[in-house]
Amino acid sequence: MNGFARIGAVYDSAALVELQADMEHWQSELLAGSLPERHGTVILDDPEAMVDGRAFAHYVTEVTLLSQIADTCAHAPVIVETMQRTLGPQAWLLDDDRFGVVYQDARPGISSGYSRIGWHSDWQSGPHLDIWPSVAFTIHLDATSPANGFLRVVPGSHLGGTEGMPPGFEKVPGEIAIYCDVGDVLLHDARLWYAAARATDDPPLGVRRHVRGSWHGGARLPAGHGVNDFIKNAKR
Repeated sequence: MNGFARIGAVYDSAALVELQADMEHWQSELLAGSLPERHGTVILDDPEAMVDGRAFAHYVTEVTLLSQIADTCAHAPVIVETMQRTLGPQAWLLDDDRFGVVYQDARPGISSGYSRIGWHSDWQSGPHLDIWPSVAFTIHLDATSPANGFLRVVPGSHLGGTEGMPPGFEKVPGEIAIYCDVGDVLLHDARLWYAAARATDDPPLGVRRHVRGSWHGGARLPAGHGVNDFIKNAKR
């Protein structure tokens, strides 16, 4: 009905600690130039981003191809069962193309490349593709709050189109804030209107980290499809 759902306490503390440590490891490897180009993105990230005076990567893409714990968490039984119930038994995880499952590290700062995201829906990134319908999942490695940013959504917006969607960060009638705890998994329909608010605090309290991907009920992409046709419409 609303286009989103939050599932609490999906992972135990040991799994979350392992997942966070592994994501930080691959983030460091990307910054060191030790990973293939496919695991970084200049489409979603700013290659000139700086944090504390040093180069920074806000995104590591296709992390389930690097990390066993990330792949395990993306296939948690409650996620798989929910996706199959929602999308059908043919539901599949987009893990090896169009950014795959990503580790995202949002934080404020004058030279930060990723601190907020404007209104958009995931479907708008490729309305010409046959991969839809889709449900995105976000594994929260930090609890969300005004201090580190939170998701803004318009309940029920997935049932309509995109007419009237603001181009930036404007207030939308009927929007609500969604706050999540560490270990929560947030699911949302690919057509849901959503945005992410900027943190009001500096790091470390202003850091918002998560692992995010999407399951699909439509046709799989051909091998090597790539991101040349990716439509980036979310303002940052």
